[in-house]
Parts: sequence; C-alpha cells; structure tokens
Amino acid sequence: MELTRDQAWQHLCEWTLTDALRIHGRSVEVVMRAAALQYGAGEEDVEAFGLAGLMHDADYEAWPEEHPKRIVAWLEEQGESAVAHAVSAHFTQWGVAHETVLDKALLACDELTGFIGACCLVRPEGISTLTPRSVKKKLKSKGFAAGVDRREVAAGVELLGADLGAHIQFIIDALKPFAGEFGLQGSDAAMGKAGT
Repeated sequence: MELTRDQAWQHLCEWTLTDALRIHGRSVEVVMRAAALQYGAGEEDVEAFGLAGLMHDADYEAWPEEHPKRIVAWLEEQGESAVAHAVSAHFTQWGVAHETVLDKALLACDELTGFIGACCLVRPEGISTLTPRSVKKKLKSKGFAAGVDRREVAAGVELLGADLGAHIQFIIDALKPFAGEFGLQGSDAAMGKAGT
C-alpha cells in the first residue's frame, strides 16, 4: 500500500500537537519536493521526498527519547522503506548510512530549512530580501538559533555534493512562495499582525 500525502499529514497531526513542529515538517516537505528535481532524483521521486520532509520529526514531540524509531517503524508498516531509511539517517550521529539522494537531501535540507526560517523572523522584510551571505553570517554566530547543529548543516551539504551558498539560495527560493503559510514575512509583518 502506498502512503498518501493526506494520510501522512493526518498521522503527523495525531502525533504532533504544536503548530511549530507541524510548520517545520511542512516547510521541509516543500523544500524536499523541490530538492527531488534540483538534485537529480526526478519527477517520479517528488512524492517520496515530500513525505520524508513532512514526516521526519513526526514522533519527536510525543516521544523525544525514542525519535526517530517510532516514525521509522510506522513508515515501514506503510511500505515506505526508502522514506523510513531517509528519516532514520537525518542526523549523522545516529550512524545510519546515507545511501541515496533522498537520504542526503533530507540531511542537507532539514536543519538548514529551520535555520533559514529563524533568519527570516529577525529581518524586517523576512525572506523577501534574505541572501545566502546573510545566512552564512548567522551560521557563524553560535548564539543565533543555537539549537541548529552547524556540523549537521555542513555534513548534509557535503554529502549532497552541493555548494553551501547555492544550496542556501535553493532553499530560500523553494520557501518564498510559502512565506505567508510559514510565517517568513519578517518582523515587520509580525508587528503588523500584532497591531490588528
């Protein structure tokens, strides 16, 4: 049985109650769908890439100490072994081999997508004027978005065989059409919402 996107979203919502983690899954889904085409996997792989992005942290909120074992097992039960393997490999310190473009892309896109989101929150114009140079500068500041593991960012980009600046630009471009949905319009937009 092939897992549909709607079934995956429903399962994510059952296990993840906070908007922040749902938005993270959704934003990584968007980036991963684009990554399937950007990094040579192909049109036929877009759905699998999207599922991996959407579901990679689905068990984190409810069972952080077991992450990602529960979601990997569930994906295996759904017949999504390639997606399950990518999810099991989205943190290098777990020691799971990165065998496919899907595995490497999820590692390269996960932390960096979240980091770019954090960059948008502190900029008046948000993602609309964000540049790779600005993101790289923030990556060097260990106090900014301290929860983002810079080693994971570097490892993912290296495994994917991408240039860091080009990969950052790719993620920015993938996220821009969804800026409203993901709250990436910046601090000016946030102030405007607060004032209404």
